[in-house]
Amino acid sequence: MNWKLIIQLSAFGLIMAFATISLIPEKIEPAFWLVIFIFCAYVIAKVCTGKHFLHGFLVSLVNCVWITCTHIAFYSTYIAHHPSMAKMATDHPMLPTHPRAAMLLTGPVAGIISGLVLGLFAFIASKIVTKNVAVQ
Repeated sequence: MNWKLIIQLSAFGLIMAFATISLIPEKIEPAFWLVIFIFCAYVIAKVCTGKHFLHGFLVSLVNCVWITCTHIAFYSTYIAHHPSMAKMATDHPMLPTHPRAAMLLTGPVAGIISGLVLGLFAFIASKIVTKNVAVQ
């Protein structure tokens, strides 16, 4: 496993964590994630010699940690700019009075789902992208 690459690529998750607090509207956030996932999949396919799916999956899990922690820490500002998330938090079946705890529970689920997507992207990219081969 290339943990250095996983941590480096997860920097996009950290950037997005802060950018989605108040800069990037929730309507266009998926477009940013699509570009990030395509770029990460390409880099994983180009750099890694194997376990492409797992690398993509782990990048998203680390992203999930950054995003969940940041959104919980800046909850008031985040919710002010994301009304659908505010509604989802109050409608949470188990923790309607504890929206931060609800985020803490749902964040890893989103991380796993996005990990499956990025893992699939990385796997597909590994079949398309040619590797860098060192010339002797």
